[in-house]
Amino acid sequence: MMSKYRQFIFAMLLMSFLGTGVLFAQAGGSSVPFLRIAPDARSSGMGETGVAIADDANAVYWNPAGLGFLDYFRKGDDFVDPEPYRQVMLSFSPWLPQFNADLFYSYGIYAQHIEDVGTIAVNLMFMNLGEFTRTTQNGRVLGTFTSNEFAVGAYYGTTITEDLGIGAGLKYIRSNLTPPTQTSQAGSGNSVALDLGLLWKPQDLWIFKDNFSAGLNLQNLGPKITYISESDPLPTNLKLGVAYRIFKDEFNDLKLAIDVQKLLVKRDSAGGSDPVPISLVTAWENPGMEFSIGTEYWYEQVIAIRAGYFTEPSSLGGRQFWNLGASVRYKIFRLDFGYILTVEENHPLANTMRFSLLIDWR
Repeated sequence: MMSKYRQFIFAMLLMSFLGTGVLFAQAGGSSVPFLRIAPDARSSGMGETGVAIADDANAVYWNPAGLGFLDYFRKGDDFVDPEPYRQVMLSFSPWLPQFNADLFYSYGIYAQHIEDVGTIAVNLMFMNLGEFTRTTQNGRVLGTFTSNEFAVGAYYGTTITEDLGIGAGLKYIRSNLTPPTQTSQAGSGNSVALDLGLLWKPQDLWIFKDNFSAGLNLQNLGPKITYISESDPLPTNLKLGVAYRIFKDEFNDLKLAIDVQKLLVKRDSAGGSDPVPISLVTAWENPGMEFSIGTEYWYEQVIAIRAGYFTEPSSLGGRQFWNLGASVRYKIFRLDFGYILTVEENHPLANTMRFSLLIDWR
């Protein structure tokens, strides 16, 4: 009974995350792909870029080193620097609306800057995978159950020089795919993972002055997750990014960002996978990298519009989509919206929307 049942569950999960391009590519695959979903609407609206920007609490996902630069507090249209402050970010997205399934993704962060120490943050990622029906092999219904996955993390970032920040985070990951039955164990797994980040914001670099930044983020370094008797690697991922402020004056602020990323998972022909840290080297045998580019324009730091593009080679799933986004800021509140326009018709990610709320205060 459980064999067909588990095949059904994993087939559904594969379909659910087909649009993320991180489950089963030609050369590798991973478990818990929700760890690679861009959580905030702002970065999503910029084509899912953010490694070299990371200038708010969402740095815990894009680049924890960005937390080291969060030593300002917004007061009206001005920045008071430095001054201890706090940020809260909440995000929600009905996931893969094309499936008309009960899937959603939610995310929350609390960040606190401490003068002369740095910034600490905690976050929660939660993915609801919907409700399933359990049946016997002859089709008799035994009941329903829900599946979900979540991660809880703690992060720290600081600056080691005026223009160089470092950051790290540790998270606990839980995947609840199937509940236990009288004849089988629960299809659940646990793991822990480490994130590492580096962010460079030179103050006087040739013609760029203080408008250029570059970042690196190595995510999800940790042991495999075991479901009953099957083990799958975490989606260890390397991201590199650059950002440049094209123009800024009293009213206008325009920036451009580019990210590239590589999934560092290596599978063999039998379905096995190399463990970390071996996979950090062997995964480079896999073809292809993901590429994204995005732009953001602010008017008087009150209203923003965004656009971006994400693409990957066919060896990684062949995803291509445009992103649009917008923001409105009022005092300590910033409301963000992101929308995905897919190139392919009826793609699972088509018309996916994200909503985020950022609050910062002393």
